[in-house]
Amino acid sequence: MNVKFFSLIGIVLLLVVVTQLYGADKILDFLHQHVDETFFLMLAIGFIAQMVDGALGMGYGVMSTTLLLSAGLNPAVISGSIHTAEMFSSAASGFSHYKFGNVNKKLFKVLLVPGIIGAVAGAVLLGSIGDEYVAYVKPLIATYTFFLGLRILSKAFKKNRVSEKIKNAGWLAGFGGFMDSFGGGGWGPIVTSSLVAKGKTPKYVIGSVSLTEFFVTLASALTFFIILGLSHIGTIIGLILGGIIAAPFAARLSGKLPLKKMLVAVGVLVLISSLRILWHSFF
Repeated sequence: MNVKFFSLIGIVLLLVVVTQLYGADKILDFLHQHVDETFFLMLAIGFIAQMVDGALGMGYGVMSTTLLLSAGLNPAVISGSIHTAEMFSSAASGFSHYKFGNVNKKLFKVLLVPGIIGAVAGAVLLGSIGDEYVAYVKPLIATYTFFLGLRILSKAFKKNRVSEKIKNAGWLAGFGGFMDSFGGGGWGPIVTSSLVAKGKTPKYVIGSVSLTEFFVTLASALTFFIILGLSHIGTIIGLILGGIIAAPFAARLSGKLPLKKMLVAVGVLVLISSLRILWHSFF
C-alpha cells in the first residue's frame, strides 16, 4: 500500500512540475506528436521489463532489448533509450540498497571505474557502427542475448557454491559495462550472476552492483546522447512510464514468486526472442 501510494504521489508531482515548466499547450502538442501505437508498445515493454527486473533483481536490459529488437528498432536507438529510461529505476534501486546497508563499499569501488569505462566504450562502438552495419549488429546482439538466456537458465538450476576469491572483478565490471551498452543489457546477468556464482553473499553483491549500475547507466546514456542526440522521446517516455506503473506491482511480487520458475520463464522468453531475431536475420 505504501509503495503504491508514494508511486502515485511521485507521478502526480512529476506531472505538476512538467506542466509548470512547459505549459499545458506544449504538453498537449507533444502528446499529439508522440503518443501513438508505438508509444503504447513501449509502455507495455517498459511494464513487462520492470515486472521481471523488480521480481528477480535483473533482466530489465535483456528483456527490453530482445523485445525492442523484435519491434524492429535500430540497436543504437534501443540501447540509448533503454539506458535513459533505466537511469530512473537504477537511481531508486541503488539509493534503497545503500540506505538499507546492502552495499559493500570495497566491492563498489572495484566495480565503479571499470564499469563506467566499459559502458562508454560500448556506447561509442555501437553509436559509431549501429547505422552502417545494422544488418550485422542485430544478429550479433541477438546471439549475445541468446547466451544470456542460457546463463539465466543455468542460474535457475545451479546449486549454491562455496565462496571463491574473486581476482578479476574489475575486468568483469568492464566487460559487463561494455556489453550492457553494446547489447542493450547484461550488467546484472553478467556481473551479479558471476559474483553470486563464486559464492559471494547475494545481499551485498546485489546491493553493490545495483548502486554501481546507476553510474554505469548514466555514463552510457550521456555517451549515447552526445553521439546520437536526444531522439525517440516517445520510446523513452513509454519505457519510463511503463516501469513506473509496474514498480509497485513488482515490489509486491518480489520474494513471493518461486525464483526458479521465474528464472526459467525469463530464460525461455529471452531464448525464443533471440532465436526469432536470428531466424529473420538469416532466412
